[in-house]
Formats: sequence, structure tokens, C-alpha cells
Amino acid sequence: MGKIYQIENSVLKIAVSETGAELQSIIDKSTGQEYMWSGDPAVWGKHSPVLFPIVGTLRDNTYRYEGKDYHLNRHGFAREMNFSPVGQLRDELVFSLKSNGETLKLYPFDFELKLKYLLEGKTLKVTYDVGNSGNKKMWFSIGGHPAFKLPLFRGDAYAEYYLEFEEKETAGKWPIEEGGLLAQTPVPFLNNSNVLRLNKGLFAKDAVVLKELKSRKLAVRSEKNGKGFDFSWEGFPYLGIWAAPGADFVCIEPWCGIADTVGFDQDVTKKEGIEMLEPGQHFERSWIVTIIS
Repeated sequence: MGKIYQIENSVLKIAVSETGAELQSIIDKSTGQEYMWSGDPAVWGKHSPVLFPIVGTLRDNTYRYEGKDYHLNRHGFAREMNFSPVGQLRDELVFSLKSNGETLKLYPFDFELKLKYLLEGKTLKVTYDVGNSGNKKMWFSIGGHPAFKLPLFRGDAYAEYYLEFEEKETAGKWPIEEGGLLAQTPVPFLNNSNVLRLNKGLFAKDAVVLKELKSRKLAVRSEKNGKGFDFSWEGFPYLGIWAAPGADFVCIEPWCGIADTVGFDQDVTKKEGIEMLEPGQHFERSWIVTIIS
């Protein structure tokens, strides 16, 4: 783990590592309550990795661009690289990762990826700013993977928590097949419902993958005391919900991009959910978590 940076306001305190510019901690200062997963390496050693320049798994960990094959592991390389701190105020942190000789071997595009963390009252806003610093079109995906501690409060049980979407949803779940690829068709999941009760069996076959939800916000709550947090996302067409087997956390994952489908031909320019930036352009997306205590 790299150097840890902290910011705070009157309500919240957060910690971010320079490795992956990864959020480590969100603490409610009035109660001392931690909202982020501990990152226990025996279970899952991450807290909130950024997924770039791909989301999910490539078929054979390979994509093709201009007739050449490139290889990337699941979720890409940004989560393992050291970012540079480029701005710090009492309530704001900004980190930057620029393309270099190491990244160009895996991903033939010049880029700058900035992660911005901003505290506003009980809210943390996390922004991804992707810039094309090269002279050709750039193809990429980006996504969040924050893991929130559950149960949050002493005496609560995991199964007492639920997700409540802002809209009633009818949406299939896209199964993840062997090798981390998506099935070609969904299975029924949400049927005119806005509530998803959590249980550890929900993730027995990997993440719950949802596409094109109407909701842009959900609440995570304890049925015992009504406490928890709100999570909102704009401009992300996919949402993953996941926990490691038996783990005491839930990941809420907004994605601009998605794993390859079984049988995909590996041409990155035709990949589902892929984003494209012209030279000099920027792409920005944010997710927001608000503590409800």
C-alpha cells in the first residue's frame, strides 16, 4: 500500500491511498463509525478500486486494436498503479495517473486519469476524469467498485440490510459464466420491485450485473434502525452488486463498460459499453455516497 492521504470536514473524514488512488475509509466523526470494508486480504484485499481502462473480464484476457492483440487482466491496471497527488485542500483530494512506457505496452493510448474526492456535509463525491492526451481516438471503460462494511452497527445482521432503488425496476440479471464472461441472455431478477434484500447467497455465482436501470440512486438500510447510506450515480449505464463469498460487505459498482460477452470477437472498438474520446477531449462521471445516521 502506498502513502495514505486524509481529508475531513465537520462531519466526515476519509483516507485515500496513492496506490490506485483508492478510497480506504469513510468515518462519521460524530460517532466514529466506519463505513468502508476493512480490506482483509484473507477475504478480499481491496476497498474501492478504480476499474480502468476496462471493466470486468476480457475474453482470454485479450482485446484487439488495429490488428494487434493486447492483454489486460480483469478490471485493468489503474488499481495497481501509484497515482500522483496533484491537489489537496481540507475537504478535497485530487490524484493523477498518466500514460507511460509501462501502460503503453498494455494499452496503446496516451491518457490522464484523475480521481477527485470532495466532501460536502455528510456526502462524499468521487469523480473520474478521463482525458485523451494523444493524437488518435481513445477507447476505454471506467467504473467504481466501493465496498461498504455490512453490517454497519453492532448487533445488526447482514440479512437485516436491504437495497431500495429510487424507482420500481423490472430488470434481468446477466449471469457471469466460467472465465468471468457475461452470458448472452439475462435471467429474471427484479420484477416491478424497488427492494432487494441482501443475503450472502445472493453472490454465490459472482456479481449481480444489471443493465439500463431507471434508478440513479439507491438506499442501503438496516431494517432494524433505518440507518445506512444513500448511493447515487449519473451517466453509468451498468450497475454491479457484489460481495466475496461469506464476506461482511457489499460493493455498489457503477460502470461505464462491462465484461465481454461469451463469444465476443475481441475488437475493442466494437465492445459493448466501450467509451471513445477524441484527442484533447475529457470524460467525467461521478458517484456520491451520503451517510444516514
